[in-house]
Amino acid sequence: MKDLFSPYTFKGLELKNRIVMPPMCQYSVDQKDGIATEWHYMHYVSRAVGGAGFIMIEMTDVEPDGRISDFDLGLWSDEQIPALKRIVDACHSYGAKVGIQIAHAGRKAEDAEVPVAPSAIAFDENSKQPRALATEEVKGLVEKFRTAVARAVKAGFDTIELHGAHGYLIHQFHSPLTNKRDDEYGKDLNRFGREIIQAAKAEMPEDMPLLMRISAKEYVEGGYGIQESIAFAKEYQKAGVDMFDISSGGEGPITAWGRPGTHAAYQVPLARDIKQALDIPVIAVGRLDDPTLANAIIGNEDADLVAVGRGMLRNPYWALEAASKLGKETDIPKQYSSGF
Repeated sequence: MKDLFSPYTFKGLELKNRIVMPPMCQYSVDQKDGIATEWHYMHYVSRAVGGAGFIMIEMTDVEPDGRISDFDLGLWSDEQIPALKRIVDACHSYGAKVGIQIAHAGRKAEDAEVPVAPSAIAFDENSKQPRALATEEVKGLVEKFRTAVARAVKAGFDTIELHGAHGYLIHQFHSPLTNKRDDEYGKDLNRFGREIIQAAKAEMPEDMPLLMRISAKEYVEGGYGIQESIAFAKEYQKAGVDMFDISSGGEGPITAWGRPGTHAAYQVPLARDIKQALDIPVIAVGRLDDPTLANAIIGNEDADLVAVGRGMLRNPYWALEAASKLGKETDIPKQYSSGF
């Protein structure tokens, strides 16, 4: 019987349990150079000590103007590799596997002088007006994703996640709300995402799985729903995605129309639908902090892995406490064994 503490193996990724620390921006690169700091080291390694099987490094951007803020991580330079490798190596020493989320914020790049986007449509009235990318610039960004993935592989990551959710650049291209182009990237809304997937796979070892986070539902009028996301996810699967990380929203300010639930596990049905429609592994996320609930999601086969965000921000040792509550065996650091 599968549970939260069952080992999980997929391609070359071998996890000791099914607990994921999802990518959560820390906005802590004080020098604004994209290089991980001591804060990032302590933040991620403490969750490895705390028993998480799989740690996903926060949104890491392919160019300076692709950052949400200038305090975000980057992988546009070889100089950014060593600090990330130090984190990966330390997490490995405590039994966790580590992925990294590669991204570009597009029109949601708050500190870019002029953000870029598929089309010149601002996020909201308080956001900067983006300019539409020229076709050759779009092709150039595919290359920037490729080189960022190559650097992540050099840093020793166990897997790569492409950020195609939350209204960032890949999402902006595959959403009819934000892509009004008339070139090849507008006639085929999924082309940009497919090309990035293919570029990433070309840089990754054959046994390394490629993950992609998608928003399976948009929460504004005229936004796409689960059937549309199943359709584009199938295209991305054919292009090379091995596992989907299922979130939702982020494409626009949330209005009364289609407001997402605030209840526990409100996004799990979306994960289950993608898993069943594509016969592909998925990560569920969204208010899954209760260990009993997280365990049930695995036991009911709604998802293959469970990401616990807010719970791990509050408690680096969430996984150890979950094992204690559920009566499951897990590796507790000997220094902390008397606490359990």
